[in-house]
Amino acid sequence: METRIEKDSLGEFEVPAKAYYGVQTCRAVANFPISGLKPWPEFVDAVVHIKKAAARVHGELGILDREQAETIIAASDEILAGGHRDQFVVDVFQAGAGTSHHMNVNEVIANRANEMLGVGRGAYSRVNPNDHVNYGQSTNDVIPTAIRLGGLTLALGLVERLDGLADAFAAKGEEFKDVVKSGRTHLQDAVPVTLGQNFHAYAQIVRDHRRLVAQAADELRALGIGGSAAGTGLNTHPQYRRLMAQYLSEQLGTPVHPAANMMAAMQSMAPFVALSGALRNLALDLHKISHDLRILASGPMTGLGEIELPAVQPGSSIMPGKVNPVLAEMLSQLCFQVIGNDTVIAYASQAGNLELNVMMPIIAFDLFFSLRILASASQAFAEKCVVGITANPERARHYAEMSLSNVTVLNPYIGYLKAAEIAKRALKEHRSIRELVLEEGLMSPEDLDKALDLRKMAEEPTETLPVDDKAGAAG
Repeated sequence: METRIEKDSLGEFEVPAKAYYGVQTCRAVANFPISGLKPWPEFVDAVVHIKKAAARVHGELGILDREQAETIIAASDEILAGGHRDQFVVDVFQAGAGTSHHMNVNEVIANRANEMLGVGRGAYSRVNPNDHVNYGQSTNDVIPTAIRLGGLTLALGLVERLDGLADAFAAKGEEFKDVVKSGRTHLQDAVPVTLGQNFHAYAQIVRDHRRLVAQAADELRALGIGGSAAGTGLNTHPQYRRLMAQYLSEQLGTPVHPAANMMAAMQSMAPFVALSGALRNLALDLHKISHDLRILASGPMTGLGEIELPAVQPGSSIMPGKVNPVLAEMLSQLCFQVIGNDTVIAYASQAGNLELNVMMPIIAFDLFFSLRILASASQAFAEKCVVGITANPERARHYAEMSLSNVTVLNPYIGYLKAAEIAKRALKEHRSIRELVLEEGLMSPEDLDKALDLRKMAEEPTETLPVDDKAGAAG
């Protein structure tokens, strides 16, 4: 491989001749041959957006000359359009704070900008990675800002996918609204519910989490860019913070604003912990839902079999005809990964010292990982599983009619203790509750039929509230 020689503050180092990255990137690659994991595209994009916005600001303020600003912007746009992605090569496990990744981006943009100006790669005579691409910036304010920008973009995408998943559950709720089934608490028979109620509940759970994720994501809009090395804004123009927020809002298509305190925005990882916590809570409930669906679909002959999940692939290499709930299994595994990521983020967040948290690279990687996989899984689960779920109304009703907990509805007629006695006899003698109640003359057949209407038992009580004319007029 042909190489070129570049020099930094530590001395000379060989760089691949055709690489857009430079000496500091090569040192990082040599120092950290750890995982083979590279930065997420959204993390690269976020840093590049910062570089583009900074070039716009410094070009407007006359700090960079026209050619420098325009070529930095043009090089940034090429990357944002998907170009040069193979040039971002620093391992996820790298120097603290993300300096290595940051310089990787600075060097790629600088070399591409120089190339546009007719200058060879590695010769930084017109555009320098530190002096021009990174003017007025520090890893210490760029990286936490990049986590905010990338996290916000990914979170907004997740919110859209959660809307789709909630809608899919709600549609099934309407489809199954008249399918009566046994409720189950403690994995034991409980009073009747409808399958539709189950799915409407799932829809509401997802919508609640969608709201919490969106609320946590909103905290990422406050940016500490402009804090420079220690949060004091050293070497920055007085208008820099305001203009950066303005241009980043334009570039991302969503509003962001300067943080109230730049030093706080640099030190505290609280917004990332809060968003990760919202993702963890979402994952906990998504696992519960996926587990519910696996139980309801268990069988098909020896389980509950009240619903059937879509068959998307053969389930066994040895048992012919076996079909497994693979989408639900995938979702649960993914949820465990999100919970693990949250643990890493929590530990990393408290590891900051004084003016900086140096654990930001792993916070960025794991937070973006959780956001990415939850968004993809929500869409896949909705489209490949939920929309294709079918009900087995006859089997569901059979279990509902067999449930000993149906005796609960007789409490107002025969009392709790007598109802418990009837339930025990029914189980012991393998006889129906109806038969025993009639045998003992506890209720008339007409009253018993009315009380044991399973569909009515599953209906939720409604209340018509009185209308306050004065309040209505005022409102």
